[in-house]
Amino acid sequence: MRKFNIRKVLDGLTAVSSAASASSAAQQQQAGNRETEIQETLQSEHFQLCKTVRHGFPYQPSALAFDPVQKILAIGTQTGALRLFGRPGVECYCQHDSGAAVIQLQFLINEGALVSALADDTLHLWNLRQKRPAILHSLKFNRERITFCHLPFQSKWLYVGTERGNIHIVNVESFTLSGYVIMWNKAIELSSKSHPGPVVHISDNPMDEGKLLIGFESGTVVLWDLKSKKADYRYTHDEAIHSVAWHHEGKQFICSHSDGTLTIWNVKSPTKPFQTITPHGKQLKDGKKPEPCKPILKVEYKTTRAGEPFIILSGGLSYDTVGRRPCLTVMHGKSTAVLEMDYSIVDFLTLCETPYPNDFQEPYAVVVLLEKDLVLIDLAQNGYPIFENPYPLTIHESPVTCCEYFADCPVDLIPALYSVGARQKRQGYSKKEWPISGGNWGLITQSYPEIIITGHADGSIKFWDASAITLQVLYKLKTAKVFEKSRNKDDRPNTDIVDEDPYAIQIISWCPESRMLCIAGVSAHVIIYRFSKQEVTTEVIPMLEVRLLYEINDIESPDGEQVPPLPTPGTGSNPQSIVPQSHPSTSSSSSDGLRDNVPCLKVKNSPLKQSPGYQTELVIQLVWVSGEPPQQITSLAVNSAYGLVVFGNCNGIAMVDYLQKTVLLNLGTIELYGSNDPYRREPRSPRKTRQPSG
Repeated sequence: MRKFNIRKVLDGLTAVSSAASASSAAQQQQAGNRETEIQETLQSEHFQLCKTVRHGFPYQPSALAFDPVQKILAIGTQTGALRLFGRPGVECYCQHDSGAAVIQLQFLINEGALVSALADDTLHLWNLRQKRPAILHSLKFNRERITFCHLPFQSKWLYVGTERGNIHIVNVESFTLSGYVIMWNKAIELSSKSHPGPVVHISDNPMDEGKLLIGFESGTVVLWDLKSKKADYRYTHDEAIHSVAWHHEGKQFICSHSDGTLTIWNVKSPTKPFQTITPHGKQLKDGKKPEPCKPILKVEYKTTRAGEPFIILSGGLSYDTVGRRPCLTVMHGKSTAVLEMDYSIVDFLTLCETPYPNDFQEPYAVVVLLEKDLVLIDLAQNGYPIFENPYPLTIHESPVTCCEYFADCPVDLIPALYSVGARQKRQGYSKKEWPISGGNWGLITQSYPEIIITGHADGSIKFWDASAITLQVLYKLKTAKVFEKSRNKDDRPNTDIVDEDPYAIQIISWCPESRMLCIAGVSAHVIIYRFSKQEVTTEVIPMLEVRLLYEINDIESPDGEQVPPLPTPGTGSNPQSIVPQSHPSTSSSSSDGLRDNVPCLKVKNSPLKQSPGYQTELVIQLVWVSGEPPQQITSLAVNSAYGLVVFGNCNGIAMVDYLQKTVLLNLGTIELYGSNDPYRREPRSPRKTRQPSG
C-alpha cells in the first residue's frame, strides 16, 4: 500500500489556490483597464484645420473690373487677392503668390478670362472657365514700371503703358511681347521739350481701333496711328491729366485734370479744348477763371439715345469743403447730382447696356468701389437711389465684439428668421434687381442648417445663414433701442467700465429650439428676448436691478481661526435681499455722497414698439455699490425649459427667473469657494481719488 503524504497535498492546494487568486486578480485588473481604456476610432491626425470660405469686404481694395456680358465683377486688393462676384451666392477668392498689390484688372469680355497687372510689374492671365480659377500665363517687366493697361473689346492686343512714357503691346493669346513699342519721344516729338511723364491713359478710338489715344501725366495727349507708326494729333494742356474718356462717336474725348477741371476736345482741333468745365468751381465775375479745386481723379463719358450724355466723375470738390465726405458727381444735361460716400472712393465703373464702344452706351448703373464698401447707383431712377447690396460685405459695419456658431439647427429656424428679417427692408433703395447677376450656384454640400450670430460694438446683433458658401444676413436686432440715448456729456451712461460703445455685446447665449435669446453687454447689463411673429407695443419694459459685490473682512478670532466674511446687503443667497424693479432706480447716491444703486444705463420709461422678431422680455442691470461701478459680466447661460438665466462676474453669480421676473439666487464669489478660493482677492475699500457724486 502506497503511503499518502498529507503535507504535499496541502502544499499543492496552497499553490493552486494562490495561483488561482493571482489569476483572478489579474483578470479583474485587465477588466478594470478595459473599462477605463476607451477605444477611440478618431485620432488627432484625422483632423486638420483649414480655410473653407472667406466672408466680408475685400481688405484694402485697389482695382475694379466688370464683364458686361457675363455680369461678373472683379475686385483686386493691395495684398494681391482677387475676388470675383456674380449673382448673390456666387463668389470666388483667388490669390497672387507674390502678394503684390493689384493695380489694374481687365476682363477678356465674354471669354472667361481676366488680366491682372501687379505693382511688381507683372502681368497675369487668369482662366475663369474652370471650377477653381488659375493663372495660365505670366509676363514680367524687368526694366520698366507698369502704370496703365488697356485691352480693347474683342482684341488680342493688350497695350501696356509704363512710367517712362513708353507703350508695349502684348499678344494675349501667347502672352508675349509683340515687339511693337511706342516710344515717348516719338509720340510727343517737338510738342514738348521735357519728358511727358508716365502713361496714365490708353484707349482706342471707338470708330477706328487703329487709332490709339495716349494720355501722359504732364498734360499731353497723343492720337497715335498704329499702322503708320506716327502721331496724327497732339493735344497740350497746362494741368496734369488723371484720366481720359471717349465719346462713342470717336469725334470727341474728355480729360480730367489736377485743378478740378474737365476739358472736352474735338479730335481734329488740337490747338485748344472745345470746352472747359469746372464742376465744383465757384464762377467769378468779370469772366475770371474759377478758383482751382481738388483733382478730378476719374471721369467717364456715356451717351444715351434719348437724351443728354452722362458725365460721371470722382473728386473735384472745392478746397473750402474741408471735412466733407468723398463724393461721386453725376452730370446729366443741366443737372448735377453730388452723391456723398461713407468712405474714400478707390475706383468706379459705369455699367452700360452694350459692350460695344462705338454704340450708344445707355448707362444704367454705376459701381463705386469704396475703401470699405461696394455701392451700386441706379442711374435710371430719379434721385439716383442705390441698389440694396445682397453680398455679406458689412460684417464689420460695426466692429464685431463676439461671435457664436450653431450647427444642426431646427429646419424651420432659418425660414422664420428670414421671414422677420425681410420685413426690415429699408426704404429708399432701387426697385430693380441687383445688376451683377453672372455665374451659377454650385451644389450645397451641407445637409444641415448652420447659423452664426455676431454681436457688435453698437449693440446690434446679426443672424447669418452659414449653410451655403457665402454668409447671408437673416435678421438684425438692435439691443440699444431699449435704453435712453445720451444727448449731452451730462447724460452719458454712469459707468467707468467703458469710455465709448456702452451698448457693445460681450456674450450671447441662445437656445435654437425654444428661440430664446440672452445677451450680456459691456455696461453690465443682460437682456432676455423672446421670438414672436407679431408686432407688439410694450407699455413698460420689465427691469431688474441687482447688487452683485463681495466684501472680504480679514478678521482673526482669538484662537487663530478666520471668521467667515459677512455678506454685504444684497449679496446673500436670500432672494428677498433683491428688490425687483420695473422702473429705473431713483437712488443716485449713498449717505456719504458716493454713487449707489444706480445702473450704468437708463431704460426707456415710454411705450416701446417692437417689430416681429426678437422682442424684449426682461432687462437686468448690475448697479453701482458704494461708489464702485459694477464689474463686467464674464459668463452667461439661459435655460428655456425652466425659464432661468444665470450670469456672473468676478464678484459673484446670480440666477433669475425671467418668467416671474424675480431673482432666485445671488451669491458672492467668496461664498462659493470659501477658504478654497483659488484666486487671491484683496479687500476692497472706497477709492481715495473718487470724488463724491451729486
